[in-house]
Formats: sequence, C-alpha cells, structure tokens
Amino acid sequence: MFMSSRTLLSLLAAAFLLLSGPALAKTSDEIKALKEEVAAMREGQEKMQKDLDEIKKLLQQGARPAAAPAAKAFEPRTIELGAISSRGEQDAPVTLIEYSDYDCPFCKRHAETVMPSLIENYVNTGKLRFVMREYPIDRLHPRAAAASEAVLCAGDQGQYWGMHDAMFADQKANTDEDFNRMAAGLGLDMDAFTACLGGDKFMEQIRSDIVEGQALGVSGTPSFVVGLTDPKDPNKVNVTKFIRGAQPLPAFQAAIDELLKTAEMGK
Repeated sequence: MFMSSRTLLSLLAAAFLLLSGPALAKTSDEIKALKEEVAAMREGQEKMQKDLDEIKKLLQQGARPAAAPAAKAFEPRTIELGAISSRGEQDAPVTLIEYSDYDCPFCKRHAETVMPSLIENYVNTGKLRFVMREYPIDRLHPRAAAASEAVLCAGDQGQYWGMHDAMFADQKANTDEDFNRMAAGLGLDMDAFTACLGGDKFMEQIRSDIVEGQALGVSGTPSFVVGLTDPKDPNKVNVTKFIRGAQPLPAFQAAIDELLKTAEMGK
C-alpha cells in the first residue's frame, strides 16, 4: 500500500527520538540498522511516487501497453540445407530440422528425453535425417550465440555432435574456458578451435539460421519443421509440418510416420 508523507514523517520523528533519546541504550549496530531502515522507507516512497506519476501520465495520454508480435503462421515450403552436419543418412526419406538454443532448458529436455528415441527408432534405421539450426535467443541467454559458435567450430573438426551433446549435458558451463575444456575433451586441435572461436567465423551462418526460422514462424525454442527429403537433391527438404515446443515423443512419431507413408506411396 502507498505510504503517505504524514506516515513517513511520523516514522522519521520516531526514529529521531529513538536516536537522540536520553538513554541512548541502543548499540551502534542497532542505530545504524534503524538509519538504514528509515532511508530505505524514504527511497521506497520516492520510487512509488515516481511510478504513480508515470502511470498517471500514461493514463492521461491514453497509452496502452504494446502487444507482443504474433508468431508468423507456418507455411509449407522448400528449404535448402546447405553445408551442415546431420545425423542419419543423407537420402533418408524424412528430414527433421530443429531450431535450438543451447542455453534453453526446454531444448535440453528434448535432447535428453525425446531425441534418443528418435535416433534409435528412426535415424539409425534409415528413416529420418536430423538437422540442427542455430537459434540463440540473446535477450534470454546472452551466451547462447557463443555456444552455437563453439559447436560449429567443433564441427569444423568433425565433432559437431560431440560438442552439441556436451553443451546440453552441462548448460551451466558456458564460458570460453568451458568451451575450451569441452573441445579438449573431444580431442580437437585447440589452436584451430580457439582461432575459430575468436574469429566470428560462423556468426553469419547463425544469423541466417535465425532469419530462416523466423520466416517459418519460429518464435521460441525448441521449434521443429518436418518434411520429405527431395529424392533427386537431398540438400532440399519440402517441409510441411511444424512442431512448436518440447512436445512429447508421440507428437514427433505421428508427424514422421505420416510422412513416411507419403514417401512410400510416392515411390
């Protein structure tokens, strides 16, 4: 509740009497604490008054809070994958593309609870190819872009997925020193790795992944698109399904199985 000026003055007067009373029985620590409490009350009242003045100003101007932009509606389209690391056979009939942030807890949950089953039952059996797109959300995770860059730098030496797994295994390890430790653990050439990490080699690719995701309707992570791999050009995928968020395994199975049937009918 808002504290009136009269109330504050009363508290200040009481504090003065306590501080200057004849007994002065209070210890120096107690006096210091009381002074700090009075100062905090004064500061709090000033802040509340400032907030009230701002609200009043907005109401007088007829202002309304800006609505958050709605996510772009997904529309099926053909995506060219480019030079990327993928899990599974290049000509697998179905391709799953994930837009992910290495510091996102929901991405970690998907990587640890759903992805192993998809790899075992679909990727390892030649039915599915899995592709990662980098989608760091800087406003939420300031080190996510650096993590994506570290994974891509590891990919330069054939260890994209090793670094991918290490990042999700320990999301609290997100300093350059942590990345170097992970890279050393994977047996990477450390001179090449640190040079790559310090040279912003992959920042343009990361920005391109973000732009692509936004055009598809990605507004948070993880997000996924699934589609049929072009049998004539595995670099192209006709994505027709969008999965938003860390959905349970059956949501992915249903989308993949439906596309597998479509691919079989098209032969």
